[in-house]
Amino acid sequence: MTRDSKSAPPPKIIVRNLQRTVRVDVADLERFATRAVRLCMRIRPEKPSDLTKLPEILVWLISNRRMAALHRQFLGQRGPTDVLTFQHGEIFISAELAREQARRFGNPLAREIRLYLVHGLLHLHGFDDRDEVGMKRMQAMQRKILKRVARS
Repeated sequence: MTRDSKSAPPPKIIVRNLQRTVRVDVADLERFATRAVRLCMRIRPEKPSDLTKLPEILVWLISNRRMAALHRQFLGQRGPTDVLTFQHGEIFISAELAREQARRFGNPLAREIRLYLVHGLLHLHGFDDRDEVGMKRMQAMQRKILKRVARS
């Protein structure tokens, strides 16, 4: 069944922490994700959106080691990446890499993880960052969503 993004309820967000290295407030991240997915669904997607069809989205916080294995298995690339999104409704976030990047850019850890989560939601909603134009549009949407959720 296809959902109409304007009238359908947003998918349920479930966050699970599978790593033990970085302390993350899972309940807070789940509340954030619930607000963020509602905002994403208000945006007109560039192409057909999996986000409008999903009953739930699973967000997995994982270690660099596990992320590197997924990155190699599904994209054929070595080493961990920050976030991987699968169109069937899973978003994998490397908590360790988020901590490293947060320190590097002077961001709070929670903001860095939220950025990755929004990035994954936008991928589910049909956004693509493989070229310069798509990347800039996606970054603008990420900033807009992060700002709006912070105000709500």
